[in-house]
Amino acid sequence: MSKKILIVEDIPMNRRLIRDILTYQGYEVIEAENGKEAVRIAREQKPDLIIMDLQMPVMSGYDAIKILKSDPVTKDIKIIAVTSFAMSGDREKVLAAGFDNYISKPINTRELPEMVKRLLEGFSD
Repeated sequence: MSKKILIVEDIPMNRRLIRDILTYQGYEVIEAENGKEAVRIAREQKPDLIIMDLQMPVMSGYDAIKILKSDPVTKDIKIIAVTSFAMSGDREKVLAAGFDNYISKPINTRELPEMVKRLLEGFSD
């Protein structure tokens, strides 16, 4: 059974790139356009992993992770932050917010599947 990954990204082109990378790797992909939608879909679909942009309209990735990590239904889902801000100290801020890892834009098409695989290895089929 393939792992289910929720992509949360407000820019369709970025969402499509991540979806294409992950479906090529054999993952089942579901999508959301903002943090509010992500929280609802995560509660309904219970994905194995979430890849979430930090800067989005309606609800940011930071606001969404607070809700997801405080909810017993979604608190154990691994979450990778996607950010266009790769400044000194950002990694620490992202990890302190509860994300399991982060990847900066532009997305490294080799790094992302490796990061996803490492995070999912803790799960059993």
